[in-house]
Amino acid sequence: MSKILEICAGSLASCIAAQEGGAQRVELCDNLGEGGTTPSYGTLAMARGKLGIKLHAIIRPRGGDFLYSTLEFDAMAHDVEVCRSLGLDGVVLGLLTADGDVDAARTRELAALAGPMAVTFHRAFDLARDPRRALEDVIAAGCTRLLSSGQAPSAPQGAALLSSLREQAGARLTVMPGAGVRAGNIAELAAASGCVEFHASARGMAESGMRYRRGGVGMGVPGVDEYARQETSAALVRELRDALDRL
Repeated sequence: MSKILEICAGSLASCIAAQEGGAQRVELCDNLGEGGTTPSYGTLAMARGKLGIKLHAIIRPRGGDFLYSTLEFDAMAHDVEVCRSLGLDGVVLGLLTADGDVDAARTRELAALAGPMAVTFHRAFDLARDPRRALEDVIAAGCTRLLSSGQAPSAPQGAALLSSLREQAGARLTVMPGAGVRAGNIAELAAASGCVEFHASARGMAESGMRYRRGGVGMGVPGVDEYARQETSAALVRELRDALDRL
């Protein structure tokens, strides 16, 4: 079976690099330093216009936990509708209750709003207290894909649980490993998990083009170099694609 490579992209440039490197799908996010939040309307619209591969967008109003207020949930619902109106192929979301279970009712509501778009439940799953129950809740809510590290710091470390979840889900849902997936470990991860779709960032450092740089004044998190950023590398995507094609 052909293996699918999804790239987590944090900008339009990263989306294009993912496509150039041979990815079949992009998950477009903003604020990757916080685990990803919903991109702007303009970014989503331009990405849809420039990509010939499948485009999914994360629906996440903020960083932090996955317990959302009514206001936050309403914003998520509007964002799902925006993605549908722009012709995206899918949305990526995750909601938990205060007790660490999947918020099945709200997830089901967002999945219904998504209409024909694919719905992926993201790594909020990895913070759920009971993964087997959580998987059943994700499936019952109408999600068709689960992005997970197997409740471990990285997908290679969680490969055993990922394999078990894949077997539990059967044909009802696709389990897609993500976190720490690289060209050097993707073959072993595929063998250990039995999965056929994989999620990676394939990012490298991109230096700022600014020649004048004022020191001592920061605009973001203290200690973070604002004149360097991470972008998806087409070369790294190609390495991942080549590794999968050899399987």
